Amino acid sequence: MKLRLILGDQLSLSTSSLSDLSQDDLILMCEVRQEATYVKHHKKKIAFVFSAMRHFAEDLRRRGFNLRYVVYDDPENSGSLLGEVRAALDLHPCEEVVVTNPGEHRLLAEMQSWADELPVPVVLRDDDRFLCSTEDFAQWADGRKQLRMEYFYREMRRKYSVLMDAGGPIGGQWNYDAENRKPPAGGLDVPETYKSDPDAITQEVLALVEAHFPDHFGDLLPFHFAVTRDQALAALDEFIARRLRLFGDYQDAMIQGEPWMYHSHIALYMNCGLLHPLECIERAEAAYHRGDAPLNAVEGFIRQILGWREYVRGIYWLKMPDYKGANALNAERALPEFYWSGDTQMNCMRQCITETKQNAYAHHIQRLMVLGNFALLAGLHPDEVNEWYLLVYADAYEWVELPNVSGMILFADGGLLASKPYAASGSYINKMSDYCGSCRYKHTVKNGPTACPFNYLYWDFVARNDGKLRGNPRMGFMYKSLDRMSGEKRQAIRADSQRFFKAMQANEKV
Repeated sequence: MKLRLILGDQLSLSTSSLSDLSQDDLILMCEVRQEATYVKHHKKKIAFVFSAMRHFAEDLRRRGFNLRYVVYDDPENSGSLLGEVRAALDLHPCEEVVVTNPGEHRLLAEMQSWADELPVPVVLRDDDRFLCSTEDFAQWADGRKQLRMEYFYREMRRKYSVLMDAGGPIGGQWNYDAENRKPPAGGLDVPETYKSDPDAITQEVLALVEAHFPDHFGDLLPFHFAVTRDQALAALDEFIARRLRLFGDYQDAMIQGEPWMYHSHIALYMNCGLLHPLECIERAEAAYHRGDAPLNAVEGFIRQILGWREYVRGIYWLKMPDYKGANALNAERALPEFYWSGDTQMNCMRQCITETKQNAYAHHIQRLMVLGNFALLAGLHPDEVNEWYLLVYADAYEWVELPNVSGMILFADGGLLASKPYAASGSYINKMSDYCGSCRYKHTVKNGPTACPFNYLYWDFVARNDGKLRGNPRMGFMYKSLDRMSGEKRQAIRADSQRFFKAMQANEKV
């Protein structure tokens, strides 16, 4: 008899810890304080994970498996995974503990010490729900001077024969990103995201979260996430049928009052195990072959999963634990209060923070080019920015969050992941959104009290990181432009930036 521990992001019958499951084995699932509060996760995120766990447990029971499920408010709940494993072993004579490797380094390190804490062996198995093992990624990375996602993505396309034709990419190109940058157009009819009505199990969870996590970030209601595999498949099918066709064109666009746009909103389902990445890829590819979606949309969607998702996980496990402490640009400012409240005069920031608070979701350009861009330009400390991103989004686990934030957003890894910092001024936000028209600041004004802060903060970022970034080949044009500026112009940039930072640090409304 074996004790098989299932974590809240391993809600799949195909997870490796269940691969040789016997009817005599005991499956353990537990909602524990340790995992719910190591950061103060968004209320919707906790509700989603707990409800999905409870629904998965019900499915296991229906299948006749032996299950021990510990709810969060059980008076006997020890509050930790190790404590619950101990309690289960005290009650059941199991010969070993089997668990799939967790998705976060801190938890893996803890589990690797369990063998010294428990009376039976602990078997840690690879998480084979991903399409590239950590070993295969390390082999791909070995000896490469640059670990660029594009080359990894091409190898993954070949390996899984995705969008391939006679050994080459369908359409003659590997990447159609250049066709996926249309600004928002007037008259777009954006379909609603998938919504499910909370059943009795979810209602119980919502009440629990309201009672036990009242000071956590975010709005708990309305709650409409899928919480079962069938519902997650329905959400995937709805995306394929209603939004994939225009996903490519408008995947970078931002429209006030349209938080979901044409995105799939399925990352949280893949990351907790309700959906498998390959089935998502195959359904999108089938839509292309049926003529239901154009190549630029399908390739862009598949690249996010087969390329980017697998790549950032590979980077995470290749470079941890040192990666967590990376701060190549020596960013030191504290995260401003408005990241929690949304109380700022910058309309783009207000929109993205408010929608994050409401939905535990923002699409990738909101995360990268608004919220992340500001954090980069302002020199916010990577630890504080990482914690914020980890706790506010329902799809966030450290393996996916940390490389995206420290690598892609903050350039804190010094260019391991991204070839240049993704810094931009207000003109980019104006091009890709309708936010600027409702803003107190003017995106066309470069300096002074009415200027868009992104404008002068952009050049302040370039100037203060001269010693670290001037040698970057992709930053050459920016530094030539900086060098042509008059002393008066550069002084105005410094003065505006210092005034802004002083007000921000004093918690004034900026």
